[in-house]
This record gives sequence, structure tokens and C-alpha cells, in this order.
Amino acid sequence: MVSQITRGIKISVITSFEGTYFKNYKIHFAFSYQITIENHSKDTVQLNLRHWEIYDSLNHKEVVDGEGVIGKKPVLKPGEQHTYSSGCLLSSPYGAMQGYFSMVNFTTTKNFKVIVPTFRLCASFALN
Repeated sequence: MVSQITRGIKISVITSFEGTYFKNYKIHFAFSYQITIENHSKDTVQLNLRHWEIYDSLNHKEVVDGEGVIGKKPVLKPGEQHTYSSGCLLSSPYGAMQGYFSMVNFTTTKNFKVIVPTFRLCASFALN
């Protein structure tokens, strides 16, 4: 697990290799990840946008931007947390993801970025 705190918001990530499959004559490596967002600040915040940079060991980079996470824009009061699971496909058994969540502080009405620490994606059979 990796964790990081930005402006009182703690992001923790756990990853898992889910398997391989062929599509369009190409092998894909499937990974899942679980993210927990904890509000350790004194203000209520809302997650509005996400930004991901997804890398594989073949030097391929994919950028994904979108609203919320898995169709939700969670509001977190002080002391609350939100956990969700998602996944990605890579063209190799190794990779990594990093990014940020764009959030709004309801007290100050200001937007701010919360860093998602870089987390590795690694197929268990490829570890040695």
C-alpha cells in the first residue's frame, strides 16, 4: 500500500493483478486498484475531477481525465472517508499510475489538487 497526505486529505492505494486475456490478437494485463480518500482536515470537501497518467514498461503513457470517480463526486466531512475500486489494462506486466484529484473546500470555496502517489502495477508471475 502507498499513502500520501495533501492539505489534510489522505490518499491510500492498494493494487492487485487480475489476470491476462487476448483481445484483437494482443495480450492485455488487467490490474485493479482500491483507493481510500480520508478527510483529516477541519473542512468539508468534495472531489470533482480526476487526472491519471498510466504508464507501462514499454514506455506507453495514457492520460485519463474525467469527472468524479466511478460516476460519483463524493463529499467528505471532517473525519469521513470514501473508498472505491477501479482498474486498468496494460500492454505489459509492469506499469505504474499517478495523478491527482481536483477538490473543492466548502469553507473557502477554493479548488485544490490532492496528489495520488505513484503506485506500481505488477503481475505476480513477473516478480522474481
